[in-house]
Amino acid sequence: MANLNNFLRRVERLIPKRLYRALQPTYHYLLSLLAAFTYRFPSRRLKVIAVTGTKGKTTVVELINSIFEEAGCKTAVSNTWRIKIGEESRRNLSKMSLPGRFFSQRFLREAVRAGCEYVILEITSEAAKQYRQKFIGLDALVFTNLAPEHIETHGSYEDYLAAKLEIAATLNHSRKKQKFIIVNTDDKEALRFIEKADQAKPVPYRADDAVPWSVNEDNIQLTFKGEKIIVPLSGRFNLYNVLAAMTAASSFGIETETIRTAIHRFRGVRGRLEKIKARAINDHWPNFEVIVDYAHTPDSLQQVYETFAKRHKICVLGSTGGGRDKWKRPVMGKIASEHCKKIFLTNEDPYDEEPGKIVEDIARGIGLKGYQTVIDRREAIQAALRAAGNGDVVIITGKGTDPYIMGPQGSRIPWDDAQVVREELAK
Repeated sequence: MANLNNFLRRVERLIPKRLYRALQPTYHYLLSLLAAFTYRFPSRRLKVIAVTGTKGKTTVVELINSIFEEAGCKTAVSNTWRIKIGEESRRNLSKMSLPGRFFSQRFLREAVRAGCEYVILEITSEAAKQYRQKFIGLDALVFTNLAPEHIETHGSYEDYLAAKLEIAATLNHSRKKQKFIIVNTDDKEALRFIEKADQAKPVPYRADDAVPWSVNEDNIQLTFKGEKIIVPLSGRFNLYNVLAAMTAASSFGIETETIRTAIHRFRGVRGRLEKIKARAINDHWPNFEVIVDYAHTPDSLQQVYETFAKRHKICVLGSTGGGRDKWKRPVMGKIASEHCKKIFLTNEDPYDEEPGKIVEDIARGIGLKGYQTVIDRREAIQAALRAAGNGDVVIITGKGTDPYIMGPQGSRIPWDDAQVVREELAK
C-alpha cells in the first residue's frame, strides 16, 4: 500500500496544477471508491458513528467510546489523538484526524476482523474535501458546532460550511436501515445540517436539556433524563461535549445508568484541558497548575481562559500555523491580552512562514500590554513556568497532542507540550 501511495504522489506531481485542480473531485472520488473495493466495503458490517464540527470532536469521540465500552461493546476509534481497535491503541502521528482513504478502509476492515461492533470516527472538513468519508456507511453523525476555521484552504466560511455539510450528506448515501443526526441546536448552523441529512432521524441536544447545570474548574454537574451526573471535566464547552456523547449513546439504546457511570469515570483526553500540578512532579516548585489545551480558534481560546477566570494566568500562545487563518492571529492576541497576567508568544507550526512574522501578527492584537517573545517553544514554556507563583495557572495552547512542530519544506520536529512541561518541571 505504501508503494501505491508513493506512485499516486508521483502521478500528482506530473499533472499540471490547473488540470489537477479541475480533476481533483473525480480523482478523490475514484480513489475512495478503489479503497472501499480493495477492503470490500467493511463499514457495512459495523455500526459507524462519525463526529464533525469545529471544536470538541476528539473529546466527543472519546466520550462516546467510553460509554459503549462501559456497555460491554467492542469498539474502534480514529481521531486526532489516537487510533484504537479493540484493546490495541496507538498514538495518531499522521496529523490527520481521519487519515487517507486506504488507511481508513483498512482500519475499518481490521475493526471487522477484531470483532468490533462500533466504530467512532472524527471527520474534518479537510477530509471531506478529499472525499475520505465517501463509501463509509454511517449509522449516525454528531454535529458539535461551527466557527470560522481553515478559511484560506477552503476559500471562505461558506465553502468551509459546505465541506462540513457534505459530511452530513454522507448519511443520505448510507445503506444503513436506521440513521441518526445528533445536532447541537444551540449552534446557528444546526438547521442546515438537519436539512442536509434529510434521510436521517434528527436528534437534537442543547444546554437547556441539562438544566440545572453548573460548571467550575474541577467538574461539571448536569441533569440528563432526570439523572444528576457529575463529570470530572471543566469548561462550558465540555458541557456540550458531554451532552453530545450522552445523546448519541442514548439514540443507540444505551441505558441512562450506564451512561452516567461511564461519564463519571471519564478522566478527559490528553491535550484537552490536560492538567499538570507542578508540585506533584517536583515539590521545589510553587503550588501552581499547568493546563495544556488544543485551543486554536478565538472562541476556543476565550472559553479556556474563562474556565480559569478567577486565577492569574500565565499564557503561552503561538496562534495559528504558518500560511493559514492569518485573520485570527491579532484576534487571539487581543483575547490573551484581556485574560492573561503574562503572555509568552512563541513558535507553533510555522511551515514555510517566518515564525517571527507570525508572532508579530499576534502581537498586533495585544496592543500596549506587555508580552515577551520567545520563539523557541521549549524556552517559552520554561519562562512561563518560572513566572508562575502559588495559585497561578500556566495555560499552554495551540498544540494539544500534536506530535510534531511543522517547519519549512515539510520538516517536522517531534513534539508533545505536556511531556515538555513534565520534563521542565522535573529539572
